[in-house]
Amino acid sequence: MEDVPTAKTSTPAISPLAGEPIKRADAERLAGVLKAVADPARLRLLSLIQSAPEGEASVSDLTAPLGLSQPTVSHHLRILTEAGLLEREQRGVWAYYRLVPSAIAAIADLLTPPRKRATKKAR
Repeated sequence: MEDVPTAKTSTPAISPLAGEPIKRADAERLAGVLKAVADPARLRLLSLIQSAPEGEASVSDLTAPLGLSQPTVSHHLRILTEAGLLEREQRGVWAYYRLVPSAIAAIADLLTPPRKRATKKAR
C-alpha cells in the first residue's frame, strides 16, 4: 500500500520556493500529495473528472476512457481521495468523485514562486 497523506493532513502553508527552508514534516506531507498525482493514470483521472459534464464521475464512467479495470481505477481513486484531492459521495450502489478545487489550488500555489504568484494575482 502506498503511503499518502489523508485528507486530514493538509499541504504545508510554506512553499518550498518561498525563500525559506521548508520543515521536514511539511516536506513529507507535500511529497505524499505530489506522489499521489505522480502517476499518468491518476493525472488522467483528475482531468477526466474535472472535465465531466457535472464535474463528477463514477468508476464506471472512468474505466473505458482509461482502459483500466474497475479494481485498478478504484485503487487510483482511493489514493487521490486519501491525498485530499478528490471527494467521494456514495449514492446508492455508486460512488461519485469530484475534485477538491482548494487542494489543487494549494498545490499550485506551493509550487509557484512568490514573485510569480504576486504577478498572477495582480492580473
